[in-house]
Amino acid sequence: MQDIDTVGPAESDQALVARTAAGDREAFATLYRRHQGAIFRFARLMTGSPSAAEDIVQEVFLVLMKDAARYEAQRAALTTYLFGMARRVTRRRLRRERRFVDIGTSRGASRWSVMPDVSASLERRDALQQLRCAILSLPSRYREVVVLCDLQALPYETAAASIGCAVGTIRSRLHRARQLLATKLRRVDRAHGVARAAMRCAV
Repeated sequence: MQDIDTVGPAESDQALVARTAAGDREAFATLYRRHQGAIFRFARLMTGSPSAAEDIVQEVFLVLMKDAARYEAQRAALTTYLFGMARRVTRRRLRRERRFVDIGTSRGASRWSVMPDVSASLERRDALQQLRCAILSLPSRYREVVVLCDLQALPYETAAASIGCAVGTIRSRLHRARQLLATKLRRVDRAHGVARAAMRCAV
């Protein structure tokens, strides 16, 4: 008969962290599979670089593996803890590099490229690229709330706990971030409109 105490998908994060602290590699692997996707998306959206995001994921989970015994579930859910750690690691990396790496095309963009309407595909991919550039150009305190709340769809309370601020701060930063994004995207649209008009005149 199979041992009912084996690690399974329904086992709580708290139990898996406790097993990890005791040296259970399978428990750690389960935690990694469960949470690495969300942490990777956060890091990629914050840095604009899949390779940087992979490095950040590795660093976050290495810290989790080493410090699992120090995790206190009563203080924060594991997702909150991991996002907070990813935020700190990402900020350190961006400060160290003091520049943004090139933005790669997404898997979604590659799917669009095979759509029958090539013109619509290019316009859609261009819009995605513009949005990414606009998000990456935001100051870090605004970028992270957009990524956490709008793109990762985290509740305000979880985002606030991850960042270490009040829910009201999250709301005000998100409001300001959306204003900045709207302004940046309007400027891009105007610039593209001027460029298209110039091309028509040149024909």
